[in-house]
Amino acid sequence: MASRNGVVFEDFFPAMVERLGADGFMTELCNGFRLLMDGDKGVITFDSLKRNSATLGLQNLSDEELRSMVTEGDLDGDGALNQMEFCILMFRLSPGLMTTSRQWLEEAILNGF
Repeated sequence: MASRNGVVFEDFFPAMVERLGADGFMTELCNGFRLLMDGDKGVITFDSLKRNSATLGLQNLSDEELRSMVTEGDLDGDGALNQMEFCILMFRLSPGLMTTSRQWLEEAILNGF
């Protein structure tokens, strides 16, 4: 289990990668992004995260915790998460994926992308 900003979660991502493969896992991450994003803006905002968080079982998170999640992943400072920022945040929150991602990179290089 990992903890970020007081939020504790179990890291299921490595098992998902093993089961789905790298491409399948990235597809699922993209699906997760679309589930949480504001359909009009095309990004995850605090409001869209709050509105859709119950779908992921995060309905008990406080507004402060939800804002922290957006802030932590917001690399360009626009107050929202685009798809790339969301994927980067998911990798950063998963210690197992950080280790596995190096293997993917090496395999991609060996296979010529």
